Amino acid sequence: MTAAMTVAGVAGEAIGVDLGGTAIKLGRFDHHGTLLEALDVATPRPAMPGAVTVTIAEAIDRLDPDRQVSLVGVGHPGPTDRAGRVARIAINLPGWRDVPLADWLEALLLRRVTCANDANCAAIGELWHGAARGAGDVVLLTLGTGVGGAVLLGGRLFTGHRGAAAEPGLIGIQPDGPPCNSGNRGSLESYCSIAGLARLSALEPRELCRRADAGDAEALAAWDSYGERLGVGLSSLIYLFTPELVLLGGGLSAACPHFLPAAWRQVRERVLAVSREGLRIERCALGNGAGRLGAARLALDRLAEGAAGVLG
Repeated sequence: MTAAMTVAGVAGEAIGVDLGGTAIKLGRFDHHGTLLEALDVATPRPAMPGAVTVTIAEAIDRLDPDRQVSLVGVGHPGPTDRAGRVARIAINLPGWRDVPLADWLEALLLRRVTCANDANCAAIGELWHGAARGAGDVVLLTLGTGVGGAVLLGGRLFTGHRGAAAEPGLIGIQPDGPPCNSGNRGSLESYCSIAGLARLSALEPRELCRRADAGDAEALAAWDSYGERLGVGLSSLIYLFTPELVLLGGGLSAACPHFLPAAWRQVRERVLAVSREGLRIERCALGNGAGRLGAARLALDRLAEGAAGVLG
């Protein structure tokens, strides 16, 4: 499979689902990746696996009441098994450990279902129709409630031998830093999630960004400190994967103009020139739509007859 991800022999449509902590975003796509219909529903509170499964199934039936689409891809915040059937864990959602999500949804929907990490789905969406189009080696971070991530090597997802690889938000950047839900301390997520940003400023991210836009010195300093921490984490990831492109997504990526210069300073100071040669660090192009697009693409790749896959 090339980085361009040309579809061969794939007909029909797929439904892509992006499960988030506050909302579930769904889209119905044709095999070119054209969005035909969209639907957002609230994530149940608490987001227990059973309640979430029922909510997703009901939303899919609303999106496609005539049952014309038989393929469904679901992105969720955590690793899956390599078969794309079991949600292994979601550290920021309650009760999510070894949940047979694909089996549960197939029983309710009578449609074929595959699952994947939500950041992996976002990476595939960006590779198909976004900022990573044509790229081969990509690291993607989603900056929000948590810090998710995905890695593409040679245009294919890197998931490791059991499917749980590439959780870059959980790497440690400070041994005695704040605790992380993963059990680590001082993880990149601890510093670069919304909760991590709150340690730098009491303002909500949107307000902090607005004040930085207006030139407020304290707001600009907070984003600069945030960017420094992000740059430290990125430096380790760049040494490991030497990507041509780092993509930043999630809600906090809207403030890229305020924190990216500081992140770049850290990368230039910490990473040898040969390991960052030709490197680009950019914001994702598809915004909140990347996850559901990528989930639909994975459904087409994994479940449609004669389709070529993107899994490494």
